[in-house]
Amino acid sequence: MNVVLGLGLFIVGAIVGFFANRTLFSSAQETQKLAAKASQSESELAQYKLDVAEHLENSASLLEQMNSTCQVAMAQMAQSTQLLQQATPENIENMPFFSKETQEQLAQTVNLRHNKNLRKNDETSSEAPLDYSGSPSGLFDDKKHTVTNAQTNN
Repeated sequence: MNVVLGLGLFIVGAIVGFFANRTLFSSAQETQKLAAKASQSESELAQYKLDVAEHLENSASLLEQMNSTCQVAMAQMAQSTQLLQQATPENIENMPFFSKETQEQLAQTVNLRHNKNLRKNDETSSEAPLDYSGSPSGLFDDKKHTVTNAQTNN
């Protein structure tokens, strides 16, 4: 009887040990999974912080560029305002409407157009343009034409 009792206790102990091991091992696996998720979240947070820092650095440089551009524009506006304030009715008539470079370009353009007009007037021809045919094809006459590929009803 002692052998049967020992064997029974051994089997009961093995079953209890199996379930205890399974319960403890599953919680250890969950702990490992949670630790892996936590470390992954920490690395993602660190990467996000780096991305935000880089974005803010780029934004700061863009704002510096905008500031310098605005400063240049304000200086140009002040210079233009000063020039307009210096203008008196006597020197307004002598002040050109366009800049010197623009006036030179306009003068060149006028000369080119004038030369083209002279060439057109020199050419007097009574010939028809090249896109017109010398003999009409009769395509647009009001004559009735028979259709050769019409189907006949039988």
